[in-house]
Amino acid sequence: MISALVTASKFFALLSSFVTIGSLLALAFLVLDKKGRLSTSGLKIRSIVSVSALFWFFSSLLNILFTLSNILDQPLSAILDPTVLRSFLFQISLGQYLFFQTLIALFVAISSRVITSSGYTAILLLISLIAVSAPVFQSHSASSGSHALAIGSLFIHVIALSFWVGGVIALALLNEADRKVSLPRFSEIALWAAIAVVISGVLNASARLNFAAAWSTSYAYVVILKVVITIVLLFFGYKHRNYLAAKPSVNWGAMTRLISVEAGIMIFVTALGSWLSSNQPPPRGGEEPFNAALAVAGIKMPDAPTFKRILFAYDPDILMIGLLILAVALYIQGVVVLTRRGDKWPIGRTISFALGISAIDFATSGGLGVYAHFAFSWHMVAHMVLGMIAPIGIVLGAPITLALRTLPQSRDGEELGIRGLLISALHSRYSRIITNPVVALAIFDGSLFALYFTSLFGGMMQSHQGHLFMNIHFILAGILFFHVIVGVDPNPRKVPHLVRIVILFAAMSIHAFFSVALMSTTTLIDGGYFKSLQRPWALDLLANQQAGGAIGWAMGEIPILIALVATFIQWMRDDSHEAKRIDRNTERMAALGQPDELAQYNLYLNSLDKKDRETRQ
Repeated sequence: MISALVTASKFFALLSSFVTIGSLLALAFLVLDKKGRLSTSGLKIRSIVSVSALFWFFSSLLNILFTLSNILDQPLSAILDPTVLRSFLFQISLGQYLFFQTLIALFVAISSRVITSSGYTAILLLISLIAVSAPVFQSHSASSGSHALAIGSLFIHVIALSFWVGGVIALALLNEADRKVSLPRFSEIALWAAIAVVISGVLNASARLNFAAAWSTSYAYVVILKVVITIVLLFFGYKHRNYLAAKPSVNWGAMTRLISVEAGIMIFVTALGSWLSSNQPPPRGGEEPFNAALAVAGIKMPDAPTFKRILFAYDPDILMIGLLILAVALYIQGVVVLTRRGDKWPIGRTISFALGISAIDFATSGGLGVYAHFAFSWHMVAHMVLGMIAPIGIVLGAPITLALRTLPQSRDGEELGIRGLLISALHSRYSRIITNPVVALAIFDGSLFALYFTSLFGGMMQSHQGHLFMNIHFILAGILFFHVIVGVDPNPRKVPHLVRIVILFAAMSIHAFFSVALMSTTTLIDGGYFKSLQRPWALDLLANQQAGGAIGWAMGEIPILIALVATFIQWMRDDSHEAKRIDRNTERMAALGQPDELAQYNLYLNSLDKKDRETRQ
């Protein structure tokens, strides 16, 4: 009975979270706004968000109670004891994630009642996506082998389902006028989401199931049924695109019925997913002997590193790969849009962006990423690639400029739209704060001390989500810093080249100080993580840690020197352009019989001097 209640509460929590996310998606990006403010239709959708989020909160709360009751095999009256609940919510990882999700649902329910702009709606959407995906890290996938593959694929699966299922349900709840406006744009999102759902679902099933052994189990039957229904839903999506391609002869009555049926099928798929997530998959086969590396890092211990092994080893971190594929797909689509429009995009920027993405993949899923789990020295190499080398390639690829040139414009002349949201974000107070060169430097170098000289490093290395957070932080901090220093994308504040050079020298000094401090350590800073792996090579952990400090010093200075040279080149080019501009302006003023800028400035100084003499007299 309790297990059925767990499944039911999880189903209602998932369904209501999908409705919340779909409605926020419609509110932020699909329906029309009025110069960034919610329209009358938007205010009606806002009430749907509030109700569904409130339902999400209550069903998540019930799911916590039923899950704890099922784990302890105790009646509800027993698990309502404050001590038992407190231990589950604050000391057990599963309880912490479920409690976090419940609190976010309540936050969305309350804050959605007062939001009035599409920008804040987009922020709520991001927060909701984080909440709905949080329990993934404590799912059955997290306890299986191939952690990065299983967890990453399930994470992408849940996010893509949220967009696909939630978006279709939200479309079914819209009135016909809003549906006509929203459907074409959602069709593009649904296509990407459907592809992600299928690929991530196949990868997750392959990581968790041995179909040869589990073919006759009810779990496998449900998985197969879910695949069949997904194919049916893809057919519905195909029909949608055909309807839209037939504009303006779209039969909106038939389209409404099609969307309603699709939404109903998706609700059924959500129920199947809830059952799967509430039941342990069949075992993959015979028992394997305990492997410390696999238990701690989620990867079997590789052999001692060699150049060949570093170059060719690969263990896919599906979540990071998914993010990289999305970034590459969006970049390619932007270049294609420009090309079709007859504009040109510099090939050097595309190559630079591709090199940056390749460096990230090598440092997270490639051989460098594999060995970064097992030795501090290789972890530091990966850190330098993610934080120092790859960001330069990404920044010089000018992705923001490409987005501004290719994102959809306003559909009615008053809508802010996606491009308008990006422009608003670039000019926001938050952007002005983080692009301050001192703030960017503090994030870039200051986080090194906060991570490696506190207990954070050891704690984050112990979990897949901690390792993922570190990697993403390294990438974003590096992108921010080099965007301020050598970036070609629009910047909300113009930083003088001399200030950039001073910041670069400061970064070089701070990084050198950090590396020397790391080389001088006499105790391990990993909280026992590397010792627990029981690696058979590089047995002197402290020497390997000190070698990591030396690597950080050597690899950290080179990119900063490259950035310093690039800053000098940009400074000279800007001066050259300014001189040419002044010359052109002088020639134009002379042709009109007017004095040039220097002569005007001298006349201005003479007038001030004359006024000063008259005042003294």
